Amino acid sequence: MQVMEAKRPIPGEMKKRMQEKLVSIYGEEKGREVYPRLEELLQKFEGSPFQKQGKTWVDESDVMLITYGDQIQEDGKPYLKSLHEFLNSYLYGVISAVHILPFYPYSSDDGFSVIDYFQVNPELGEWNHVEDLAEDFEIMFDAVINHISQKSGWFQKYLEGDETYRDFFIEADPEADYTTVTRPRALPLLTEFDTAHGKKYIWTTFSEDQIDLNYENEDVLLTIIELLLFYVEKGAKFLRLDAIGYMWKRLGTSCIHLEEAHKIIQLCRDVFETVAPETIMITETNVPHKDNISYFGDGHNEAQMVYQFPLPPLTLHSFHTGDASYLTNWADSLEKISDETTYFNFLASHDGIGVMPAKGILSDEQVNAMAEKVREHGGNVSMKDNGDGTQSPYELNINYFEALSHPEDAQKLKVKRFLASQSILLSLIGMPGIYVHSLLGSDNYHEGVKQTGRFRTINREKLDRSSLEKELDTAGTQRHEVFNSYKQMIQLRRQEKAFDPNGEQDVLFLNDHVFAVKRTSKDSKEEIAAVVNVSNETQTIALKQEVWNNNYSQLQDLISKQEWPGAEDLTISLQPYTFVWVKGS
Repeated sequence: MQVMEAKRPIPGEMKKRMQEKLVSIYGEEKGREVYPRLEELLQKFEGSPFQKQGKTWVDESDVMLITYGDQIQEDGKPYLKSLHEFLNSYLYGVISAVHILPFYPYSSDDGFSVIDYFQVNPELGEWNHVEDLAEDFEIMFDAVINHISQKSGWFQKYLEGDETYRDFFIEADPEADYTTVTRPRALPLLTEFDTAHGKKYIWTTFSEDQIDLNYENEDVLLTIIELLLFYVEKGAKFLRLDAIGYMWKRLGTSCIHLEEAHKIIQLCRDVFETVAPETIMITETNVPHKDNISYFGDGHNEAQMVYQFPLPPLTLHSFHTGDASYLTNWADSLEKISDETTYFNFLASHDGIGVMPAKGILSDEQVNAMAEKVREHGGNVSMKDNGDGTQSPYELNINYFEALSHPEDAQKLKVKRFLASQSILLSLIGMPGIYVHSLLGSDNYHEGVKQTGRFRTINREKLDRSSLEKELDTAGTQRHEVFNSYKQMIQLRRQEKAFDPNGEQDVLFLNDHVFAVKRTSKDSKEEIAAVVNVSNETQTIALKQEVWNNNYSQLQDLISKQEWPGAEDLTISLQPYTFVWVKGS
């Protein structure tokens, strides 16, 4: 790690806070022993030249694209360079940030079994290509720090008996009782390995190629903090903490969301508040809503953002059934945590559509019906063990565009329904993250599933740049229709202060077939009512004068540009799968 001396000392109050976290994690004696080593790391940190001075938080102009580093490919050019050129040509001034999914050397899971955290996969490019991207866009790095590849140098040295790495991983007794442990996959929890010290069973929560790190060893924690600081030096504005809820294990518990895991994230928040306050941590915890928002801490001391995992399945259910009531009631339960936190909203990602976060909102029968419709639309369903010999849907593996529509639907209808769903993503309180295949209007990648045998490949197709650009530039193609309409929606959103991630949100109960929220700017001067018809029938809705806090002489739909007088109740007829953003002036 190339570092220089920091220019300012660590404040005494911050020292105390970090010491308290370490004591809470490791106990009094060890915690106080670890702190000087942590402080030494921080004193060496210089900071990132890519972070924008004066902007430490997000606003309505922040929209993130989620993509693989090798998503856009052309012969003879590093993939990261091709991606950068494509983004500059087609999306500069449209998106503000890019989440580059793991771009490190890896052995499986399309990047999430990392071989070397500190290197760029040479097939994608080099660190200078990442740094070049960070000059034009804010970048989110993946911190895949719950586990590492069994082919990593760390684990190979452990197998060889290197004492430095003896306690980097979690050895376990295969005869112990693991019935209380949360199991995210229908795979064995422990994997047997031959080591220099004999056969050992190692904790592998997600797969045999994803070896859980042992944070009870303080050397692991310090090494990971060093890694995160390195990422910030290389241009990370956002850090996505992957599968972070599983990072601490204690037999006899669920081994997820334990207090030590929260304390480690809080310690990382203290670290960045000290040396890189522009850094934003986003926790990836694909769990029910109550557990998910626990990673906000008290609103000031833990993650600044959490993934809004219930949103994808609830939105999909709304369009499948034409009933937005479950989405509406859930959205009405959302609370603004603080001015230093917000939700990271998304509908699609490199993974499938997780249904566990909808547990307690949708019934098992409704989830099963949604899974069956996904199968009808050409997708697959990943199952999880329930611990009683039965299995239930865990993840719907399908492209979100296809998830919404039957393959035989007309293109015009597919595009209309899809854009209506995306209007929800762009209007909700929080910062939107848009998966690359959603923005590009992609279909299911069935051939890829045949090639890899993995359901998730259906939404991970790599694209030839020249072919992609030809489709985007050809009027009438699905990609052209989705991409250009989506871009216009994003550009509208970015201009409206009412869509600030920390502005107010009021859910409007108009009828069960529409989803509606009123967003208000932080200064209370601007208001937008975002209303979408999720059904296949025309819906007539009434926006009464009392919806608005301000007196307006005129109302305008920002989408269609239609105008109405402001000093009266407004009745709007919404065709199937249409939406309006009504703003007062």
